[in-house]
Amino acid sequence: MPLFDQLYNFACWLTKDRTEAEDLVQETYVKALRGFTSFQSGTNFRAWIYRILRNTFLTSRTGLKATAMVPLDAEDADELPAGPETPETVFISNSEHQLLQEALEALPIHFREILLLCETEEMSYQEISETLSIPIGTVMSRLSRARKALRETLQPKLARAPHG
Repeated sequence: MPLFDQLYNFACWLTKDRTEAEDLVQETYVKALRGFTSFQSGTNFRAWIYRILRNTFLTSRTGLKATAMVPLDAEDADELPAGPETPETVFISNSEHQLLQEALEALPIHFREILLLCETEEMSYQEISETLSIPIGTVMSRLSRARKALRETLQPKLARAPHG
């Protein structure tokens, strides 16, 4: 299945539930197969299938009441970096990761999805524009505002966070 892992990852962030994410991805593929005749050869397949996933999510029960992102399960937590570590450095790293996750969860969905598509899925502005069916200027504007909101949320918290 093309792009399965990436779609599943994005679905997990959107739904906050692995089972719902699996259902969402499955429904996305069903819709993509049914509507494959609407795919125009030579256009961006990745953006097309992400748009199907996003639209399916937004019309779902979960999507209609979406207000937060999926917290990472312990099994998905960052692996510890190689090198000398102390319990304090591990604690600080985990604290900062938790602050980032909470800040992402606090963002409105239209900011979260743009950040995820750009930073996590590494989509170009053009791909994001096609996926979300919005102009590139809107992509750039929302991305800029999302980064600013994230920065404004994190800066005071990181200033208070314990550092070595």
